[in-house]
Amino acid sequence: MRYLVYPLALLGIIFAAGMAGCDTAQETPQPVAPETSRDDTGETPGAAQREVPDPDAAEAEPELVEESAAVADESQSDNQPILLAQDDVAEPAGDWKFSEGRQFHRLVPTQPTVGGSDKIEVAEIFWYGCNHCLDFEPYINRWAANKPSDVRFVRIPAMWNPLVKLHGQLYYTEEVLAKNGKIEDAEAFHDAVFSEYHRRGNRLTTEKAIQGLFERHGVSADDFQTTWKSFEVAQKMRVAEDLARRYAITGVPAVVVNGKYRTGGAEAGGYPELLEVINELVAREAAR
Repeated sequence: MRYLVYPLALLGIIFAAGMAGCDTAQETPQPVAPETSRDDTGETPGAAQREVPDPDAAEAEPELVEESAAVADESQSDNQPILLAQDDVAEPAGDWKFSEGRQFHRLVPTQPTVGGSDKIEVAEIFWYGCNHCLDFEPYINRWAANKPSDVRFVRIPAMWNPLVKLHGQLYYTEEVLAKNGKIEDAEAFHDAVFSEYHRRGNRLTTEKAIQGLFERHGVSADDFQTTWKSFEVAQKMRVAEDLARRYAITGVPAVVVNGKYRTGGAEAGGYPELLEVINELVAREAAR
């Protein structure tokens, strides 16, 4: 979309802003201790700014803080090493529709993945507070429900600042509780967290607010606290922070295929197109 006339240029700028996603320069509300009160909105770029009270935030709204680039935690445990993706080999020949440097970027060298090399891994990096991630949910959910049998889909929460990390801890707590049978429908709970933030206006800025959400969905206080403070959740968070740095994630939603290719809605030109890019990148890996 090049600006042939001024109105077309303006429309192009507006479209690009809408597809850019939530990036590290965007402001988000800072988690606060129960006795501290701060204020601001925490909305993403392009979204209408509105203040909605946090049910658990007593008398004031949390303060927004600028996101910083994710930095790896040097204390990562050796008990659960990240598994390397498949080794780099020559790019398979083929009549491909999408181009490196345009619709996707190649990560050199190939980076680790969450799971093993038995399947092609497609990882979505997201944040519950990002309204672009909310918009992308129905697309990626439909894709995941019909993905090939040799593909593994995983979610990796962003880890840019204290609030985003708090929501990452929320995600891994729900993941572990679902694995242990304490949450019956993991996908329904995942959707409920998005709804809590974007529709009910609960910014989930404190552990107390997050625990209240889990309790409303049938998780006991003891089960929540045991999982929330567990080594398993802490380790998952360290891996997520390390991968965000390795993948050079600067905005969400982002998708990384097999630790080798990174793409997103802005690069692809839209979410339907993004799914096409993902499918082609999976096909490239399958052809190796």
